[in-house]
Amino acid sequence: MIGTGSYQPETCLTNQMLEGMVETSDEWIVQRTGIKERRIAIGKSTAEIALPAAQRALEDSGKSPEEIDLIIACTATPDSYTPSLSCVLQGKLGAKNAFAFDVIAACSGFVYAADIADSYIKCGKAKTVLVVCAEVLSRIIDYTDRSTCCIFGDGAAAAVFEAREGEEGILSTYMRSDGSKGEALLAKALPVEDPFSSDREYPSSDRFLKMDGKEVYRFTAKAVPQAIDEVIKQAGVDISEVDWIVPHQANTRIIDMVIRRYGLEREKVFVNLPYYGNTSSASVPLCLDDMRRQGLLKKGQLAIFVGFGGGLTYGSILIRI
Repeated sequence: MIGTGSYQPETCLTNQMLEGMVETSDEWIVQRTGIKERRIAIGKSTAEIALPAAQRALEDSGKSPEEIDLIIACTATPDSYTPSLSCVLQGKLGAKNAFAFDVIAACSGFVYAADIADSYIKCGKAKTVLVVCAEVLSRIIDYTDRSTCCIFGDGAAAAVFEAREGEEGILSTYMRSDGSKGEALLAKALPVEDPFSSDREYPSSDRFLKMDGKEVYRFTAKAVPQAIDEVIKQAGVDISEVDWIVPHQANTRIIDMVIRRYGLEREKVFVNLPYYGNTSSASVPLCLDDMRRQGLLKKGQLAIFVGFGGGLTYGSILIRI
């Protein structure tokens, strides 16, 4: 991993602002989620927030767009079914030598895409891969539903991966899904209806993301430890040797569960949830870019990045910085 970049929309939606929109309070939101504010992309498309994140990652890596072989984009909120977000970015970046495709894995998007990038690089089909994760979740949030509108925010982040010799890089990965519980986190695309009907309307209630918070938490309580245990087992590493655990920023209760289970020092688990909320696929790479900008990642450190969420999906990657 040779470069990162991110983009946070300018509009900040605070808990105090939400108090005037829905029946809630700053205290209620912080106690249940740990979130204080989130960013909202007013008047911007998913591609418009993804592009600067990708450009910053390329600049940080020292690579030109022409040197990119593959672009993988992750989003649950695309601007169009086709062209894909990755193809839009390929055109706007001028990455004329890259092929491009999208991955839909919601909050696990970055770890899934990093695993794919790792596979393409190790089999020799690509040398340099750009992964871009971008979400404008505010499009599909019902701001009269406090169970979701308090949680989710918009944002984008990207990373560049390259084939290099040495001990650094992705050491192991672990990816899983449980589609039997997929309805616990549901964002519909188009309604199932008669295509020849003269009365084809999209019910307003189907426009918004719906979440069964209890079911998602039960899933997460098993999935996250499994993802961590398996990825360190593959690499022959003990949890005590890991310098950083970077979980998807969903809820402080989930993060606290990870800390308790492994008896970790709180300082070893990176958290930026209070300032961004849950940004789905952009969550983990936003953490990654924040950590790099703050100088927290040191050469030789071991870091586990864990994604979990819609699908339901989960996975982890172990990286030596």
